[in-house]
Amino acid sequence: MKDKLHRYKKLVSFLGDVMGEDAEIILHDVRDLENSVIAVSETNLSGRKIGSPVTNLILKMLIEGKKSNKSFITNFEGEAQDGTVLRSSTYFIRDENDEIIGMLCININFKKMEEAIRYLSDFVGVDLRSDGKEESNIDHLSPSIEDIAISSIKDIVSSMNVPSERMSQQEKLDVVNKLNDNGIFLLKGIVGIVAKELKTSEATIYRYLSKMKKNELNISFDAT
Repeated sequence: MKDKLHRYKKLVSFLGDVMGEDAEIILHDVRDLENSVIAVSETNLSGRKIGSPVTNLILKMLIEGKKSNKSFITNFEGEAQDGTVLRSSTYFIRDENDEIIGMLCININFKKMEEAIRYLSDFVGVDLRSDGKEESNIDHLSPSIEDIAISSIKDIVSSMNVPSERMSQQEKLDVVNKLNDNGIFLLKGIVGIVAKELKTSEATIYRYLSKMKKNELNISFDAT
């Protein structure tokens, strides 16, 4: 199985050479989310390296790929550590059982395109820029698992307009449910980080997750 993913390493180098300095190619092994990056092209736009973990939006794409059986997802917006806007696309690599084992991602530096759009907007007197992107759809390429978890929690908590220390049990359950939908609990050691940010215990988080799993089973049984 390992060989199937590793064959894509040559494709990473090939696509990197073809697409040039404004494109970054990254190969993920999603069976090891904490050290998922196994190949990166020479053009390193995001600051990630071999052994880096997945990011928030990559996790969401993985969940969506598993649910929808999509072969690929294209043109979502990312943001590198220095604020550079990246246009990202992901191809899902599956095994013989159709399970996703890897993701081949292409990140393109959108800065030059933005400058061209800004120039044309000023020239023709019409704003051609699209500012309708929601913050939650932007992939901030965080350097660590803890950053990924904390970023996800803060995004969700801020959307509820209630500080975590003042949240009711149901509100905390809702946060855990949203984090679960985003795939955050696929990461090892994440329960402790979530518990700390929500000002509760790890046992409580495990209880919430168990409750959600039971609800999923009940829904499954009701549908049969």
